[in-house]
Amino acid sequence: MKNSLLKKQRKIQLKNKTILLGISGGVAAYKTVELARRLKDEGASVIVIMTDAARNFVTPLSLEVASQNKVHCSLFEDPMAHINLPASADLMVIAPATANIISKFANGIADDLLSTCLLSYSGKLIIAPSMNWKMYENRIFQSNLKKLVSLGIIQTGPEKGVLACGEEGIGRMSEIPDLIEIIRSTLSKKDLKEESIVVTAGPTREYLDPVRFISNRSSGKMGYALARAARNRGAKVTLISGPTALKTPDGLNFIRVETTDEMMIAVKKNTTNTTVLIMAAAVSDFGPAKRSEVKIAKAKITSLDLRQTTDIISEISRSAQRPFIIGFAAETGKNISRAVEKMKKKNMDMIVFNDVTEPGAGFEVDTNRVVIINRKKKNRLALMSKDAVADAILDSFIKTKT
Repeated sequence: MKNSLLKKQRKIQLKNKTILLGISGGVAAYKTVELARRLKDEGASVIVIMTDAARNFVTPLSLEVASQNKVHCSLFEDPMAHINLPASADLMVIAPATANIISKFANGIADDLLSTCLLSYSGKLIIAPSMNWKMYENRIFQSNLKKLVSLGIIQTGPEKGVLACGEEGIGRMSEIPDLIEIIRSTLSKKDLKEESIVVTAGPTREYLDPVRFISNRSSGKMGYALARAARNRGAKVTLISGPTALKTPDGLNFIRVETTDEMMIAVKKNTTNTTVLIMAAAVSDFGPAKRSEVKIAKAKITSLDLRQTTDIISEISRSAQRPFIIGFAAETGKNISRAVEKMKKKNMDMIVFNDVTEPGAGFEVDTNRVVIINRKKKNRLALMSKDAVADAILDSFIKTKT
């Protein structure tokens, strides 16, 4: 049921969007079958254009099945395709974008269907370069690439790693999840472009000695989803994260911390000119009263004296020019009144309550069921993906602020 729920919600992400997917002749072309399928799953209409060289790496039939649309390969099969196809697109994506297609476009060369479509398209364009590292670092190619980026074309990747030739270097096409993410970002409404948002995420650690620490089960997924959603909607985002296993999102300022004191310092430093603080981190409430610089022998630990850690929200809310503050209350049970009291006591503007004992709403899962609370009302959400919850929280912020 959870998988079907996530699949249903993904279809809302790119619903009714038409994406023109251009595939040029690189080894990474085989990955585009998965890209087309994922975009289709998210509700997009995917129209594929292939170069002749691309057909050496992946078949048009495979992409036709994945996209459930006709695949276009020939400039002369439909004489007006190079005009009609771009006219219907909300976004054009070239993946993989080889040195050849990038250099053609940078110099206005149009000698096949894909390159002519590029010249007649005037909307948002994403390119995902993919090639050998020597080709990528070539000065002539870099000049062509910089020309396109300077014109507003969006570049994603390439990544560093083992290449098809067996050498290691920069040139691997961005992975499919990263491509999906930048496509979502490019097509998202930009209703937060005037906002500067600090998001905290993950747990903090309070050390007893260099080996042992007190922490909690937070995975950081909710905070990272909020940071991505805010970035996608045009905000300038700083993500301050405790230890997690999550990939660092692109396109934002990322700060890694470990202890509560380190998070406090980072939050204070970065909220000076910030409009919103979203405290999604599960900050440790307690830490050892003393920290040993060497490992303590197990036999010597018969009891543990604790101290309360700094309450970051309370500190920030006392600032003369404090930002709009959104906090979280993870409870075990339906203790919404505790969340409301917490919001008032710490002088927050909004708080997000969730019962971590509910199925699908606890730690380390991709879904959540929350109640968004401000000073006037409570908005109870159904079980949904954390990405969808993040957008709902930001929607509530906009309504509350205005």
